[in-house]
Amino acid sequence: MSKKGRILVAMSGGIDSTMTAVLLHEQGYEVVGITMKTWDYANSGGSKKETGCCSLDSINDAREVAVDLGFHHFIVDIREEFGDYVIDNFVDEYLAGRTPNPCVLCNTHIKWSAMLRRADQLDCEYIATGHYAIINEKDGRKYVTKAKDAKKDQSYVLWGLSQECLNRSMFPLGPYTKPEVRQMAFDRGYTALSKKGESYEICFVPDNDYRSFLRRRVDGLEDRVNGGNFVNTAGEVIGQHKGYPFYTIGQRKGLGVAFGSPKYVTEILPDTNTVVLGDVGDLLRNGMIVGQVNNQKYDVIPEGLETVTQIRYNDPGTLAALKQDGTQVEATFLANVKGVAPGQSAVFYEGDDIVGGGIIMSGLK
Repeated sequence: MSKKGRILVAMSGGIDSTMTAVLLHEQGYEVVGITMKTWDYANSGGSKKETGCCSLDSINDAREVAVDLGFHHFIVDIREEFGDYVIDNFVDEYLAGRTPNPCVLCNTHIKWSAMLRRADQLDCEYIATGHYAIINEKDGRKYVTKAKDAKKDQSYVLWGLSQECLNRSMFPLGPYTKPEVRQMAFDRGYTALSKKGESYEICFVPDNDYRSFLRRRVDGLEDRVNGGNFVNTAGEVIGQHKGYPFYTIGQRKGLGVAFGSPKYVTEILPDTNTVVLGDVGDLLRNGMIVGQVNNQKYDVIPEGLETVTQIRYNDPGTLAALKQDGTQVEATFLANVKGVAPGQSAVFYEGDDIVGGGIIMSGLK
């Protein structure tokens, strides 16, 4: 065994995970590659050609790198546990009138737990992924910090990682920019890989059409929910919609009805199949309740701590004062925020460091 130890590297066949394995191999770790089969896109009924981490081409790309560098590579089938948890949650959340974030659940509940189990079986002390993020430590606690490359930073989807996971994880790409990673691949002879594109869609909805996915996944859904009411903020019926699961908070386009002025989805009421529409000002919230909170930087978030709070992946964040009560946090924004969507992740940053994060339960007016 290497003096640096044995490390299990998640390899999707893309440039980021490949260069993660390459860099660790060059640093002297004994690398073991693992590719996780999470989903058969053919089963989703979509029309787009299968691409990404679950395709045969990607699996072969990962294996070729392992053969080239002389380390072991394994393919692990986690489709059943992935589907039972991530996809069922995805569907259930939309049926509950919320907007889920499946990538967070997949990372924290499926991929990390699956990797740690295999790491133990293969005598690997650490696991590594190609995420653009950095792990730091303070007062004996590990926490995620934003990556050097602000455009590629993926810290937002890692708020749910526990201390156990962080203590055994590495993100070798955190100190690099994406162009630097591409250049490193090119310099090492991986010319095709250095030019390889990447996907930003949900892996099991690669055509990016979640509405069609729900229709295929839930028998008779459209018949059950079609014909509900659009109402204004006063509760007056102003139109008919195609079913509450097919709308999200903040949505303006694709409502299917002309109102003479821009209208936005401000609330979704699944019990009555009702979608509330309002003006842009009706989307504003001065706070929110966040549940299922996972603390990273602090064991308990200091009361009144002001953090830049991010409510969606590309959100620049808004300053908010936090008050924690068990696994819930009440966040009070210092400036009103538009489009607080129950089901999405809220992540609290102190500078570039993740204080903690959780799932948005409700907005506060």
